[in-house]
Parts: sequence; C-alpha cells; structure tokens
Amino acid sequence: MSERDVTPGRIPKKLSPKALTIVVIVVLLIGAGFSSFFVVDQTEQSIVLRFGRMNRVVEPGLNFKLPFGIERNFNVPTQQVLKQEFGFRVEQPGVTSIRSGQDFPNESIMLTGDLNIVDVEWIIQFRIDDPYNWLFKVQDRNKTIRDISQSVINQLVGDRAILDVIGAERANIELQGQDLMNELFDEYELGIRVTTVKLQNIVPPAGAVQNAFEDVNKAIQDRSRLINEGKEAYNQAIPRAKGEAQQLIEEAEGYAVQRVNRARGDVVRFSDVLTEYRKAPEVTRSRLYLEMMEEVFGKAEGTDLIDKNLNNFIPFKPLTGPAAGGTE
Repeated sequence: MSERDVTPGRIPKKLSPKALTIVVIVVLLIGAGFSSFFVVDQTEQSIVLRFGRMNRVVEPGLNFKLPFGIERNFNVPTQQVLKQEFGFRVEQPGVTSIRSGQDFPNESIMLTGDLNIVDVEWIIQFRIDDPYNWLFKVQDRNKTIRDISQSVINQLVGDRAILDVIGAERANIELQGQDLMNELFDEYELGIRVTTVKLQNIVPPAGAVQNAFEDVNKAIQDRSRLINEGKEAYNQAIPRAKGEAQQLIEEAEGYAVQRVNRARGDVVRFSDVLTEYRKAPEVTRSRLYLEMMEEVFGKAEGTDLIDKNLNNFIPFKPLTGPAAGGTE
C-alpha cells in the first residue's frame, strides 16, 4: 500500500490594510505618471480639454496634463500641408505621383458659361490655422471641404467660356478660387487656410464633344502657326528692306559728297587756270589745247590728224606708229 502525504498545506497570509494601501497608491502613481505626460511633435499643436471644455493650446515638446482623464489632449498637424484631389486620386504620392485608373466624373464634369461641357481636375492644398475650430466647430470636416471647393470651382467655370477655362482664364480661376474658398471656410469656422488651388487636366468629355473640340483646337493651332510664320517672314523682310534702303541712302550720300568735292575741285582748278591765263593768255591757251588733245586722243590707236586747210605739203600724219613713206 502506497504512502500519501497528509500534511496540511500552507494557509495564504492575508495582506494587511497598510500593505494594500501601499499597493493601491503605487498603482495610482504609475497610472498618474503614464496619463500625466504627452508629447507634441514639431509639426503639431495640441488642444487640452479639462472636463471636456477647452483649456489651453500646447506647443511642441513634452507637456504635462492632469491625470485620470481630468484633462485630455488632441494633437493637430498645424504645420503640415494637407491636400485634397478632385476628379482623380493619387495612389502613390511622391516626386512622380501615380494616379489611380478610376475617374470621378461627378466631381469633375462641369457646364461652362457658353453651355459647353468640360472635365476639370484640380487639387487644393491647405494648412490648419485654428486647431480648436478644426476639431470642434464642424462635424464632417472632409465633406465640408470637398463640397465648398466643388461649389467654388463650378461657379468660376460656369462664368466663363470653355476656351477661356482651358486657356487665358486658367490662372484667374486658381487665384479667385483660393480667395473664395478661404472666405467660405472662415464663414464656416473650419479653421483652415487654403494656400494653393491648382487646376490639372481640363478637357472636354470623351466622345463626340472631345473630337469636335480637338478639331477646333487644331484649327486654332494652325491659325497660330500661320500667324507666326507670317510674323517670321515679316521680321525677315522688313529688316532686309530697311538695310537695302539704308545702303542706297548711304551710297547716294557718298555720291553727293563725291560730286560736291569734285565740283569744288573743278572750281579751284578753273580759278587757278584763269589766274595763269590772265598772266600768259597764248601760252595757257596752247597748253589747254594740247592737254585736251592728249586727253581725247591719248588712249586711241591708229588715229590720224588731218590739216583741214591742206596748208601742209603732206596733208596727214599718223599720230602713232611709224611715219608713212620713207625714213626720218
């Protein structure tokens, strides 16, 4: 027969009231320590509520609050730039964002002022400038932001023709959209400030409308190209014509100077000849006659000088070449 230990076990000791009190106090201190400190990031501000009522705004760093839920903190990213997309979604944001393949025509399809349909995609960027309003003044913040932004862009697009929306008025829509959104967000006490409104793709809806618009756009581009080609030809022809005209003017002016100088030289030469003629008329007359004959017949070949009165024994004599009939 096996033996069995029948020794009675140890009876657990009861905690004394003092020890129990110490344990409770330690637990409370640990709970108070964990619930009394919180950290606010550099890009955030924190709203501290005391018994559910706004108490203070806390800046970044390690901060203290009353424990056990007496004070609660809510961190708000006031220094971050937040973004909302309309008409499209970005799946992987980054340097080169990857768009999702899904379209959102209920956001982007709009009616322009000239009763055309256009597909407008845009984004808004904003910061939270009042964390209290952001947390407690509006129940559905995201829906409110999207509804106001869509309303503003629809209004601005509806006031303009489709070609203005796509072209010249694009920047004005962005600036006016930013101002109108900020006014409405302030009115709703949403606590945000829009920093950028940027229109993305603006095209007619796919189908017959888009095909017709592409034809019109192509015609506009052809017109612009022809205008540019005409301006280019104009810019080439006008300077060339001006250069040729200036060249002719300068040649004419040079010819005029040359003629004036020659005339002045002729006047001086005539005055000198007249002075010499007055001193010795016969000599000067003979010299002038010989100079004229030399000038007229000097470069001619085979020219004969004939005595018109036939007073010479031989009525003619070659001016150049060997003498006729015998030797000297």
